[in-house]
Parts: sequence; C-alpha cells; structure tokens
Amino acid sequence: MNLSWAQIVRMGLVQMCLGAVVVLTTSTLNRLMVVELALPAVLPGLLVGLHYGIQITRPNWGFLSDTSGHRTRWIIGGMAVLGGGAWLAALGVVLMATQFAAGLALSVLAYALIGLGAGASGTSLLALLASACAPRRRAAAATITWLMMIAGIAVTATMVGHFLDPYTPARLLEIVGIVGVGAVLVTSLAIAGIERRAGAAPVPESTPMRFREGLAEIWAEPAARNFTIFVFLSMTAYFMQELILEPYAGLVFGMTPGQSTQLSGAQNGGVFLGMLIVGIAATGLRLGSLRHWVVAGCLGSAAALSVIAFLGAAGVAAALVPAVVALGVFNGMFAVAAIGAMMALAGQGRAAREGTRMGLWGAAQAIAAGFGGLVGAAAADVLRAVLGNDAAGFGAVFYAEAGLFVLAALLALRVIDHGRARGAALVPGE
Repeated sequence: MNLSWAQIVRMGLVQMCLGAVVVLTTSTLNRLMVVELALPAVLPGLLVGLHYGIQITRPNWGFLSDTSGHRTRWIIGGMAVLGGGAWLAALGVVLMATQFAAGLALSVLAYALIGLGAGASGTSLLALLASACAPRRRAAAATITWLMMIAGIAVTATMVGHFLDPYTPARLLEIVGIVGVGAVLVTSLAIAGIERRAGAAPVPESTPMRFREGLAEIWAEPAARNFTIFVFLSMTAYFMQELILEPYAGLVFGMTPGQSTQLSGAQNGGVFLGMLIVGIAATGLRLGSLRHWVVAGCLGSAAALSVIAFLGAAGVAAALVPAVVALGVFNGMFAVAAIGAMMALAGQGRAAREGTRMGLWGAAQAIAAGFGGLVGAAAADVLRAVLGNDAAGFGAVFYAEAGLFVLAALLALRVIDHGRARGAALVPGE
C-alpha cells in the first residue's frame, strides 16, 4: 500500500471538487438569501446547519467503506449526490423569491442531500488516503490534498463571482449546474483505478461487526476520543464567521454579490497560503511542532477577526480585503496542522478502521461547523436588532469568535503533546 505522488495529486482533485461544490452553498447562496431576498441570516444558517448536521452520518459512511471492500463507489456516488443537491439548493433560492414555502421545502431536501453526499464522498476519500499512503508521506499528502481543496474553493468563488454579475436566476442555475456536473466527471476520472492499483481495498470481515460496536471500539481509544473533543471545540470557533462574512460585506460596506463572493475567494486564497506556509515549514524545513502551528493559527485568527470587527465600526473599507486575507492565512495554518494530526492518528489503534476514525472526526467537525455557523448567524440577527447598527452587531459576533479562538489555543496546549506533535506533523506513523 503505497500511493505515488501522482495518485495523491489525483485524490487531491477529488478534494478540489468537494470544495468547489460546497462553497456555492455556504457562501454564494447564503449571500443571496440574506441580501437579495432580505431574509434573516438565521434561515441560511439553519439550512447550512442541516447540511452539517446530516454529516453526523460520517462514521456510518466510514464504517461502510471499511467493511464493504470498496471505497471508490462511495466516493463517486457521494459526489453525484452532492452535485445534485447543490443544484436543487440553487433552484430553492430562485423559488423563494416568488413561492417561499415551495422554495424552502426544496432547500431543506437539497441541503440534506448535500450533507449526505459530502459525508459519503469525503469520508471515504480520506479513509483511502490514510490507509493507502505510506507513513512518511501522510503529512505531505494531507497538505497537498487540502491545498487543492482550498484552491478549488478559492477559484470557484472568484470565477462564480465574476460570472454571476449581473445576477439573474437563470445564470445562477446554469453556473451551479456546470460546477456540479464538472465535479462528478473530474472525480470519476481522477479516482479511477487508484484503489485497485494501490492494493488498498479493505478486506470484508468474515464476521461482520455492527456499526455501534465498531464506533464504541474507536471511542474507547483515548487518543481518538480526546482529539474528537478538540476538533469539535476548535472548529466551532473556525466556522462562526462562515455565514456572516459576506452579508457583513454587503450590508456594512455595500459590496455587490459578485464583490462579496470574490471576498470569500480572497479569504480562501489566504487559507491556501497559510496551509502552504505550514506545509513547507513543518514538512520540508522541519520548523516548529504541530502544537506551535495550531496555537499560532488560533491566536492569529483571533487578531484578524478583531481587526475585521474594528474596520466595520470605523468605516474603513479599504483595509477589509487585507484583513480577510490575513484571517484566511491564520485559518489555514491552524487547519493544516490539525489535518496532519488527523492523518497520523487515523492509522493508529485497531487496524482497518481508518474510515471509522475519519468519520468520527469528520462528524465532530461537521457538527461544530453547523453549530458554529448557526450560532454566528443567529447572534448577528439578534445583536443587529438590539444594538440598532449592522456594524456593531456583526462586530460583536466577530469579537466573540476571536475569544473562542483564544480558548482553542489554550486547549491545544493541553490536548496536543509537544514531542508527539512534532513527529505526527512531520513523519506520522514512524
């Protein structure tokens, strides 16, 4: 079991497709509901929360990929469901303008499909990567695939922002349809044959274990359990701004849909840069431990959020893009360090359970993302009403998120061991 670098890059293309489809639902459609349709931010918050909440099924998908003897089918099938759900979500937004009830019902179904598709495809892909990648390549493989995912998010957000202006419902449906179909085609071509050639297909167990027994077995592992708690708490902080940054740009700074979507692209470009910095420094130059990079990313994110909140109160629009890019850089530093630990821990403990561990951590991240996004959106609505000022309402949420990042940094100092972190980040499994 030893993926070549070319195969790792091909798997990164699948991650790129996942990011490209999901960013449409968490940024562009969210912005259209809040600004163009003048709906409360809590509505897209609930829908995105549903999408993340459905991903509590990730351990199930991971367990199925562990025990079915075939991960590729779950990767491709999940991507098809994800792409179809994204198009239905766009159609739901279009319908809301004239038939709100019908549009909302369709959106609920669509976001549920998005959650199922992302969970099945993403978990199975990570399980294949963890099980088929040589230990000495795991950290680099994690960095490569996540950089490609962030590249997909950044490029898609920027291109969609360009082609979406001037906005029309027909143009929205056309763009989302093209992205969804393209993602399925690229995924099918990229993943074809990798599992078989790498000899990484899981062997079906002679005495099948029930899912609850398999999950309980993994939860009993102290390292897996403690890391799950850390993932949930830190990712709650990470995702609180996801649903309110574009509405903030539109309502406080007067940005158009295309401009705010491009702002999201700039942020994800910063995430890409932050991941690249850690990948080169930690993996290539062997500078710093995993704990150092996690703490630096959390504290830097807190500082950037504080600046973003201050800019709204001061009315300084010119510095918003640099501040958002800085937030992305520190977010990327934190995220790739956490991914390095995840890839290392997935192959430890009971053998042939990489998918279940990845699913458990993916579920913790998804629940935190939905919870954080919903709390951020709801708090923004309430504080804007109470304070009577958009900038003050959004700013208070950004300051609260900064505080959570500081708490996450303190938690990392206790959860992530310094000595083990260095080994896990640089040469996991050895």
